[in-house]
Parts: sequence; C-alpha cells; structure tokens
Amino acid sequence: MGRHLPARRARIWAALAAALAAVGAPSVARADAVTDWNAIASNSIAVTAAQPPHPASISFAMVQGAVYDAVNAIDGGYQPYLSRPAANPWDSEAAAAATAAYRVLVSLFPLQQPTLKALYDPYIANLPDQPAGAKAGGIAAGNAAADAMIAARANDGRGGAFTFVFGTMPGEWRPAPPTFALDPAPWVGNVTPFMIESPSQFRSDGPNPVRTAAYAADFNEVKTVGSLKSTTRTADETDAAIFWQDHGFALWNRIERGLAASHGLSTAESARMLAMTDLAAADSAISCWNDKYYWRFWRPVTAIREAGTDGNPATVPDAGWLPLFDPSTPAAGAPLVTPGFPDHPSGHACGSSAIVHTLQDFFGTDKVAFSAFSNKSQTTRHFERLSDALKEVIDARVWAGIHFRTADVQGSVMGKKVAHWERKHYFERAH
Repeated sequence: MGRHLPARRARIWAALAAALAAVGAPSVARADAVTDWNAIASNSIAVTAAQPPHPASISFAMVQGAVYDAVNAIDGGYQPYLSRPAANPWDSEAAAAATAAYRVLVSLFPLQQPTLKALYDPYIANLPDQPAGAKAGGIAAGNAAADAMIAARANDGRGGAFTFVFGTMPGEWRPAPPTFALDPAPWVGNVTPFMIESPSQFRSDGPNPVRTAAYAADFNEVKTVGSLKSTTRTADETDAAIFWQDHGFALWNRIERGLAASHGLSTAESARMLAMTDLAAADSAISCWNDKYYWRFWRPVTAIREAGTDGNPATVPDAGWLPLFDPSTPAAGAPLVTPGFPDHPSGHACGSSAIVHTLQDFFGTDKVAFSAFSNKSQTTRHFERLSDALKEVIDARVWAGIHFRTADVQGSVMGKKVAHWERKHYFERAH
C-alpha cells in the first residue's frame, strides 16, 4: 500500500523554480512541478474562485487525481487511479504534472483560462527537453489523464438542486444568528464519490438526543469554553480555534507542500501523496455533507439560546449567548460566524481526519513534525505528530463555539473510515 517511501530520488528543479518565480506563481522550498501546480491550483480554487472548503475538496481531488495518473504513467510505480496513459519512462514528469493540472483547472474555471495559460505556457517553455521528445511525451500523458478525469466527473452531481429543510423543534437545525447564512454548496452530500461506494456508506451514529446526559455534557462544555466571553478558554486555545478556521483544504495542501519539500519527495512521490490525501478528503466531505443533512442537528448557539425548550433539566438557556466565532472577534479576512449548515458531523474533523490518517499511511508513521501558518489567525503553530493536529482540530471547533464535541469526534471517525477504505482499494504498488 505504499506505507514505506521508495528510495529518494533527489531532483533539483532549479530551472522550474526560476520559471515559476518569473510568472509570479506561489512556490515552496525545493519545489517540483507537482507542488508548483498544487500551489497554483490552491490559488485558483480557494482564492480566485473563492470556493468554500467542502466544494473545494472536490476540485482539489480532480486536479491531484489527474496529476497523479499523468506522473504515474511515466514513473510506473503504482496502480493508476482512473487511467494509465501511454508514456515512456523518459518522458517529462514535470510536463505531465503541469499539463494535467492546467487542463483540469481550466475545465473547472473557464474564466480563469487566460490567467492560467499565462502561467502554463512559460512554465512548459522553461522545462528541459531531454531526451528529445520527453516534453511532448509528458504533455501527452498530462492531456490524457486530464481528459479521463474530466470525463469521469461529468454529471457527478456538482451544483445539483437542493431543498433546505428548516426545523422548529428542539434539536432540529435552522440558520443561526447573527447572519442566518445558508450553505452555499449543500449539494456536496449528493455528489458521486471518488472512491467509496456511496455518500451514505459511512453513516455516523448521529448526535446525542437532546434529553440525554451525554447531550447535556456536550452542551455545557461548549457553553462554557466556546463562549465569546469564556473565562476558561486559554489564549492558546483561542488562537488554535481561529488558526483552524483558515480554508481547511487549502491549509492542508499547503502543509503537504511543505512536507514534500522537507522530506525530499520525488515528483512521483509528491503526486501520490497529494492525490491520496485530496481524494480521501473529497470523499470525506461528500460523506460528511450527506450526513449533515440526514441528521439536521442544531448548532450550539441555537441550542443554548433555546435550551428552555429541550426538556433536559441539565441544560440552562442563555438568550444572549454568543460563540467565540462572532463578528466581534478579531480575525483576518471574512468575519467569524457560525457556519450556515447543520452541526453534525463536523466538516473540518471529517476532512482533517481523512488527511491525517492518509498521511500516516503514506509515511508509515504518525511521527511527522510540521509547522503551519494560518491566514486566518496570522500565527504559526507547530505539531510533533500528525495526530496532534487532528486532536487540536477536534478541540478547536468546540473552543470556537460552533460544534458539539460529539460532532467533531464522529466526524473524525468518518474521515478515518474513508482513509482506511482508500488504503484497502487504491494506490497499490504496480505488479
């Protein structure tokens, strides 16, 4: 299953880094074509197109799945995801990666074609063509992999019709104050998955019934530590909550570009790592959103303000309660608010768990240290283990006042199940 990395093949892409810098594209230390174009994709998806994390996960998966198939066709080390385009071992993996990413991005965001072409053309032009014809062979592999991905995802349910159901009874979800925002992409839960059998394959156990002691325990925890004016939440916990509100999948892809550089991954290894994590993340998001609208459970701010109706003597209402994620809380970018979709399960926990468990599988260990910068908190946090980051994500959503702990824990279980499914069925070594 690729738990142990093949021998490192050190490749210094000085010419590629220079070409990337020349066109103003984002980069990381010791970048290769896969991480270069992952950074470009992240900018196209999360910044220019401004896709929220849950639909963005699908876009990331399409890009990285095609990049993997293009590069793997040349490297030949693993089974393909969708297809194995015809290629020679000496063809340019850089040209394959850049072409696959470019083509899928243009198919997703046609209006960005001029900007993307202005990046792609000089990038390809600056690649070495050794031996002669290697560049053309890589471009052909990239085009073929992109064609396969675009065809496979046609009519997959993206952007489909969706009817919101708002509840009025205790425990039933309705839009939360102060913005009463609505989910911009509720259809994610009905999209055809990339790997798992159906969006409902890993249905969660569901939220705690509102009259139970378990619900009261969750309720009172978030009411205390997740309050805007909490006296028990520490400054570091406040920072962590805001840190993880950065665009979740853009943040994780940024972390992975750093891991590719710090671990000296080859082009093929980077392609496989990013494809594994982004495909797992997409299926976890699809599963999570399907589950959210199955359970339709209310958010803490609604639950706490309306606790007088829930029939639970251990919950006390507070009509003026506000979560940490309130527009008055300082943070970069858009104001912090309670998201406009149901509480259970936590989307961030689903996605982060899928990514963390996939990275554990890829590296063959949990002991993978990394630091990351958040555009939301404008701070850097360090983690000694992958599981430390996942534990913090679970806690952070409670500290933010936007999730009950059960939603986070069950979301992490869902993400783990998706990652384990991928490990059993995909990315096997080539025979």
